[in-house]
Amino acid sequence: MSWVTIVWSMTASACLTLAAIHFLVWSHRRTAWADLLFALTSVAVAVYAGLELAMMRAETPQQFATALRWIHVPTWVIVVSLVGFVRLHLRAGRPWLAWSIVALRTLALLLNFLVGQNLNYREVTALRHLRFFGESVSSGVGVSNPFMLIGQLSLLLLLVFSADAMITVWRRGDRRRALVTGGSIVFFVLTGIAQAVLVLWQIVDWPLTVSFFYLGIVLAMAYEVSREALRAAHLSDDLRESEARMTLASEAAGFGVWIWNVATQRVWGSEQWLRLLGFATDATVGPEEVLERIHPDDREKVRSEVRRAGQTGADFTGEYRVVLPDGEVRWIAAQGRMYADPQGKPTRMLGAVIDVTGRKESERQIGQQREQLTHLGRVMNLSELSGSLAHELNQPLAIILTNAQAAQRLLAQQPPDLAEAREILADIVSEDERAGEVIKRLRGLLKSGETHLQPLSANDIVEDVLRIARADLIERGIKVHVVPDANVPPVVGDRIQLQQVLLNLTLNAGEAMAANPPSDRHLTLATVHRDGTVRISVSDTGCGLPPDAERVFEPFHTTKKEGLGLGLSICRSIATAHNARLWAEPAGAAGVPSAGASTSRGATFHLDLPAAAEGKP
Repeated sequence: MSWVTIVWSMTASACLTLAAIHFLVWSHRRTAWADLLFALTSVAVAVYAGLELAMMRAETPQQFATALRWIHVPTWVIVVSLVGFVRLHLRAGRPWLAWSIVALRTLALLLNFLVGQNLNYREVTALRHLRFFGESVSSGVGVSNPFMLIGQLSLLLLLVFSADAMITVWRRGDRRRALVTGGSIVFFVLTGIAQAVLVLWQIVDWPLTVSFFYLGIVLAMAYEVSREALRAAHLSDDLRESEARMTLASEAAGFGVWIWNVATQRVWGSEQWLRLLGFATDATVGPEEVLERIHPDDREKVRSEVRRAGQTGADFTGEYRVVLPDGEVRWIAAQGRMYADPQGKPTRMLGAVIDVTGRKESERQIGQQREQLTHLGRVMNLSELSGSLAHELNQPLAIILTNAQAAQRLLAQQPPDLAEAREILADIVSEDERAGEVIKRLRGLLKSGETHLQPLSANDIVEDVLRIARADLIERGIKVHVVPDANVPPVVGDRIQLQQVLLNLTLNAGEAMAANPPSDRHLTLATVHRDGTVRISVSDTGCGLPPDAERVFEPFHTTKKEGLGLGLSICRSIATAHNARLWAEPAGAAGVPSAGASTSRGATFHLDLPAAAEGKP
């Protein structure tokens, strides 16, 4: 690893990065000449560092001499830019001295290309190889050029010019700026001159590393220029804030506009905002007073959103209820943005609100209609199962009646057969519980109500559906294959509604296989966990899907003689409400594990539900 290459490359990269930033500032604000001069200085130091590296990597005296000749071009840019920066930024320095420096440095640049190999050497005769940062670098040996004194004189004048400017600024009372800008230029120019003289006059065996001293000047200038840019940004922010109050209040018809000043803990709001939250139009309020107007159930959510916006800088968005002094409840949609100072500390938040009570009421009514439609779908499913369910209820009732009559006869005997009677009574209890379980499942499906999300087992839902549809599947002669994944995590959903979806898919599968011979009626229900979701698949060996499989989910699209075409449409709406996905594909492309006959005919419906760990109710 070459530490010389790494360090000098990092120096050049840092300077170029700073130059790009401040050149962009100047391009957007053409009066910021100090930023332009700083950018030129930074670019020149980066080039200087690159030429220094080329000198240390030189393999011949000619290569060293060429790099040293061209290094005077960025030196000229650095000197002239520093003179201009001191004059513009510090508003100090004697003009005649500034012009003298520029003239001498320009003369030195011309002599650099006209006399000898460069300004420092008439001729570089050899190279010395020095140990530096643990590796060998080159340094020149040759005949010194006396015109080098002109260049060094210009640097000494720059030193005097900067010291004079620093004293002037100090006397004006701006001691920080005098020390940071003027003091850094004086210190680093002085140390840079000393190092260059010692190296170029061959007094010490050391490579030329003046770019490090220039880097110190660049960093000090960057600090000062950035402070000025931030100060201008603060002034601009204050102006924009004032303009925002007027613009938003006049243009955002129907919107309430607010500005929260974090430092003063006061909230300014437009008249519309004050009315929406039930404040007097001339009221002065604080953030806690605003929170008191928010519905207790929504208050903590608003607090956490505002806290998140302050910590991450993200926009604040949300819908919440406000309770007016007269007890009226309104729904408010709000959006805001938190602004921070250069240290990242939140200073103010600006935003707007609008009354969305009418929309929320419409959504509530639509939700009620959706619940009614979902309930209708369940009733339709049970209507299709009515014959099978009647048979399933009649069987235990008939057994109960038979056993009860047998028990009466046993008790009438002399002596009564109590042991046999106890066994018959146990059978009666068992059959009664069986009938009660059937009725319980029917009541659950017929019950209408709001969606209740809770963690559920996908495998348990599959078993519940098969219990409900058991009699119908037996009557149709359908062989059922269940392929459960024992490791599936819980899903988040409403048990009754998910049962409705799977029951509808199961009944549709039975209808699709009605024309098949009894030996070719296979129904497969499988569960699998993948990528944070639990997939429940229902596959059949029936007539398959139309060319456009999505059509089966359209309302009123049906292949049944007496169907309404709402079942799968309702199922998809239930899936959407669960943040789930329901779709269909041919059985051959499904890749669903099967415990029964393998066939490429039929269709497979997939329901992907979010696992409980990733989607909480």
